[in-house]
Amino acid sequence: MPKVKYAIIGFGGIAENRIAKEGFACDHARFQPLPNAQLIGATDVNPARKSAAEALGLKWYDSADAIFADPEIQAVFVATNNLTHAGIAKAALNAGKHCIIEKPIATTVKDATELSSLAKSKQLSLAVDHMMTESAFNIKAKELVAGGTLGKVNDSCFHMEFCYGADPAEAATWRCSSWEEVGGPIGDVASHAMYLAEFIFDSKIKSLACMYYPKTMSIKVEDGAYIKYTMENGLTGSVKVGFNEPRGGLGGTLTNLGYEIYGSDAVLRGYATMFQLSGHPGEPVKIRLELDRFSSQENIQPEKIQNIYQSVVIKHAASVLNHAPLCGCDAVHNLKLIAAAHESANCCGKIIEVK
Repeated sequence: MPKVKYAIIGFGGIAENRIAKEGFACDHARFQPLPNAQLIGATDVNPARKSAAEALGLKWYDSADAIFADPEIQAVFVATNNLTHAGIAKAALNAGKHCIIEKPIATTVKDATELSSLAKSKQLSLAVDHMMTESAFNIKAKELVAGGTLGKVNDSCFHMEFCYGADPAEAATWRCSSWEEVGGPIGDVASHAMYLAEFIFDSKIKSLACMYYPKTMSIKVEDGAYIKYTMENGLTGSVKVGFNEPRGGLGGTLTNLGYEIYGSDAVLRGYATMFQLSGHPGEPVKIRLELDRFSSQENIQPEKIQNIYQSVVIKHAASVLNHAPLCGCDAVHNLKLIAAAHESANCCGKIIEVK
């Protein structure tokens, strides 16, 4: 089978350890090569990242422009800070490269919409790394809800709360120091919670209301937020995100990243189901799905574990090889939800319709 050849633009820690080592299977001790995709090279504005890339056998490019000029590279994975996503992706598409972008797709809905339109006009595949929908545990949760195992569902809570920004070095990062980056708890993690809720319930969020948490940190962006949403199918639920919750330490933090889905017959609880983990042996905590029937509890185990980053890459590569380009429309919608949450919070929790 032919393989789509990729390069990563932005080779920080997540790009190295999640996207390259896992997503593109560059950790040969743990993963077999992907059937339809191969990572060829990387670049970063920090030249000190060159040694990490070359240690994985990747070609180092001095700039993104050098990648765009290389005819061997068919697609790029944009893993830079949020504010640069749109500009880099636009340049890549104009150079004829297919794109995967770390979420969010852009920092404004206008830029996001223009990127989607540009990809369509050039018949190039555009996807965003909404990797949590690829978790075998979250796919299982979707199946349990759809199959009626929980009875009639009438409530849910998706939450990603942890401590980030209390340290001065963290507070200085783009996620904490700039509203324009659309980082902060809403852009950084509520985005995951909202697209995962839509995936599990197979319905889009049509409106939401949001309030920021009380300000207890010195970071410039919001400390956290509570979001109440309504879906097109009538379901309501909530999202809780925060950078100001210690949660005991690493173990408590990771297992807290999950959800509760409330039905008339049972509650489904996910532990560590909303993070960068896939369920492989050796990960720092064990992902769990617990089905609580009130008088008894059952741990639900998926039939097969798949790496969440690999699944994103494989699907994107397949869209390229099958000449069925992705449009990034789901990512545009997700950014509209992020923008609506901030609009609502700045209007005292006003309900915002999302179109």
